[in-house]
Amino acid sequence: MKQESIRLMAAVSCAAALVAASGAAMVAPEAANREGIAETAGAGQSDDGITMTRIDVGGFSFDVRTAGPEDGEVVILLHGFPQTSWEWRHQLRALGEAGFRAVAPDQRGYSPGARPERVEDYALPLLVGDVIGLADAIGAQRFHVVGHDWGAAVAWGVAIAARDRVITANPVSVPHPDAFARVLSDPDSCQVAASSYFDLFVQPDSEDAFLANDHALLRGIFAGIDAEAVDEYIRVLGSKPALGAALNWYRANVADRNLQGPAVGPVEVPTMFTWSDGDTALCIDGAVLTEEYVEGPYRFEVLEGVSHWIPDLAADAMSSLLVDHLTRYSER
Repeated sequence: MKQESIRLMAAVSCAAALVAASGAAMVAPEAANREGIAETAGAGQSDDGITMTRIDVGGFSFDVRTAGPEDGEVVILLHGFPQTSWEWRHQLRALGEAGFRAVAPDQRGYSPGARPERVEDYALPLLVGDVIGLADAIGAQRFHVVGHDWGAAVAWGVAIAARDRVITANPVSVPHPDAFARVLSDPDSCQVAASSYFDLFVQPDSEDAFLANDHALLRGIFAGIDAEAVDEYIRVLGSKPALGAALNWYRANVADRNLQGPAVGPVEVPTMFTWSDGDTALCIDGAVLTEEYVEGPYRFEVLEGVSHWIPDLAADAMSSLLVDHLTRYSER
């Protein structure tokens, strides 16, 4: 398979997973207490103000990056595929400097201590539950949620499932799941072709192709991202168990391509949706339709000339938008 085809297919989130899984109840795991928070061995406070910790949630141990004052208003940032919490390094620093408590986990499958073997353990309601459980574990009754790519799909779910606890929702790149389902049902929509990569990703052992030849295809996905960041993503995802777990998000939620599941309904909390016009795999039609599925205050931001990797490639713009939006609705 040509590298450019892999790059196109991999540069998009499986946002439709939320549509496929939306009929299931979204139940948070039993919250861990704060004794489940521990400094990661060999890590701790870094020169840039970001701390690496481990937080126990629902029987799993998640690697988590944090920044900002302990008593700051909590912002949970969720990464996409095939990245990690390192995706949010610029925004973690900016939010921390603005007085927020920024918390970015390596999500289920990405954290070695939260890597179940069964595909069904990656169903979207469980991923949403992880985030709510994380909020419980750190004592955040109210919080903002931010997500890019797959993390955006989870963020939409959290904003719906925990609407009484979410201060603002801030999805990046991936539209509201009902808008996404709508464009996928239209044979004339560019999104139908753009999402055809699902069939490849859900195949058994599809990770092998990405890992061959010193991770050549996996590295090829990260077009434009600096080498240091790519090395960090490869460090976490460069083994078959790790990348296979990340691909289980696809296998658990879109294996049957049944993307026309029950509507998840509107988001009621203040929402800022950020999309970039250089993202060739997430079409503008779903982005524009998203406004119809948000009943709370809504803000749509378009970053021009930026590809799919917004937090990495438009770091300053993304950080500025987040600080502005979160400050506007801060409860402090």
